[in-house]
Amino acid sequence: MSQDNGPQASEAYLQALARWQRDTLARARGQARPRPSPGQYAGNSDVDDLFGPEALDAAGFDPARDLGLPGEPPFTRGVQPTMYRGRHWTMRQYAGFGTADESNRRYRYLLEKGQTGLSVAFDLPTQMGRDSDHPMALGEVGKVGVAIASIHDMRRLFAQIPLDKVSTSMTINATAGILLALYIAVAEEQGVDRKQLRGTIQNDILKEYIARGTYIFPPRPSLRLIRDIFAFAEHEVPHFNTISISGYHLREAGSDAAQELAFTLANGLTYVQTAIDSGLDVNRFGQQLSFFFNGHNNLLEEVAKFRAARRLWFRLLAERFGATNPRAMALKFHTQTAGMTLQAQQPLNNVVRVAVQAMAAVLGGTQSLHTNSYDEALGLPTEQSATLALRTQQIIAYESGLADFVDPLAGSYAVEALTSKLEAQARTYLRRIDEMGGMVAAIEAGYVQREIQAAAYQYQLDIEEKRRIIVGLNGFTGESTSVPVMRVDPELERSQVERLRAVRAGRDAARHQQALDRLRQAAQGEENLMPLLLDAVRAEATVGEISDVLRDIFGEHQETLTI
Repeated sequence: MSQDNGPQASEAYLQALARWQRDTLARARGQARPRPSPGQYAGNSDVDDLFGPEALDAAGFDPARDLGLPGEPPFTRGVQPTMYRGRHWTMRQYAGFGTADESNRRYRYLLEKGQTGLSVAFDLPTQMGRDSDHPMALGEVGKVGVAIASIHDMRRLFAQIPLDKVSTSMTINATAGILLALYIAVAEEQGVDRKQLRGTIQNDILKEYIARGTYIFPPRPSLRLIRDIFAFAEHEVPHFNTISISGYHLREAGSDAAQELAFTLANGLTYVQTAIDSGLDVNRFGQQLSFFFNGHNNLLEEVAKFRAARRLWFRLLAERFGATNPRAMALKFHTQTAGMTLQAQQPLNNVVRVAVQAMAAVLGGTQSLHTNSYDEALGLPTEQSATLALRTQQIIAYESGLADFVDPLAGSYAVEALTSKLEAQARTYLRRIDEMGGMVAAIEAGYVQREIQAAAYQYQLDIEEKRRIIVGLNGFTGESTSVPVMRVDPELERSQVERLRAVRAGRDAARHQQALDRLRQAAQGEENLMPLLLDAVRAEATVGEISDVLRDIFGEHQETLTI
């Protein structure tokens, strides 16, 4: 490191540090409390006794190279020059349940309460490409999200919501292209030009094989679908983020912060290579990529993780693909607070957990944020709990003062050292994945899954052996608080099935069959499928019918368990 740029711990400071470690610190050694297992988290068990300029010197920290300025490479300090001094992050509360009508009422309620963006949760049948009346959908319709089977459902979902005025995020993966087509079709029925549409589709299929399981097709045809969406969206919906590369679910499955960072960016590199292989320019489509991270409990580690993600992504795009457009190299991300940290015991404690996690996201420079409701360990959020979750964001935005500062923790010895440490740990994982032949090969070999399982096991062991205290679960137990729990009316499934059958009975059968036949033919070649998906949804083909056509051509993925 250049002696002109670094922190440069002075000789006097280093002498004082050595004396402190020898005398003052040595006397306090016996006072240490139990900590999680070594290596579990950069900011917990293996945290230094003290962070000072020597920690940055050890990391080779160069402010000019590693910190930079806000809105400029390497984007450590944020992707916008003024960050929240210009405008707040998008407050995008994730919601959806029952039928389209119920979810539409919840969306309009949240918008009235000050939410600034929509975030759609789909039920498992929709995510898995099964219609609401499929035998495998029985009992799951509308349970963990809204049931969408046809363009009729999508119309009702966004009724009285002007799609040229709101940004919509859709948490959908295997059927992402179908749901994007439905969204475009409904917007155009509203008279909205598709080029005006703003939002995000998650569309991150690789993390489904790793951590979540709502895949349909094998990895390689799934990547073909993602490629088609990239190519279509670049010109047709240029303000839509065509993928949200998601570390959130990896963390929910038990990964640590370094794994979340490394495996998420490794998935992102795979998507970029897929697009480049099909002839797309990273300096163009890179501007439509976004990321989705977990906001976990360790506040300083999470801030460091977000900062490291921006810096590392910028460097990887330059190193591996020769990217030159800074806006295509700027990592934009959404954050959701950590669902796996919510406890059914003493559920009101979750309000505090969510506030800490949300503050970490804001201090780390997120572009949008969802705050979990305190009752989500028990059921779907009630209106009251969802409102309180939104109010948590609003209090941070308008009362805490955090939005007045750009990257307020920059220069902190602890945060800068942790940022560099997480970047280095992530690069170690990336090198191992490269040695295995890339992320698809690493997933197929079970490597990524095993690494996450090992971290999850150690985390649980630390809880059971009380090296990690979870308030109300394994420490400070006793009192209990009952809270209202929302239940989805089973009658909603019956009414959804009846509406779906009415759609099938009333549509133009010839037009419907022609659209599916044309899609089947195109899927056997290399033609971009997005225009065909648009034709199919306009012809009132259902999500399940379209998915079945693609199943016939691509096959279904079968997980290979590895020990």
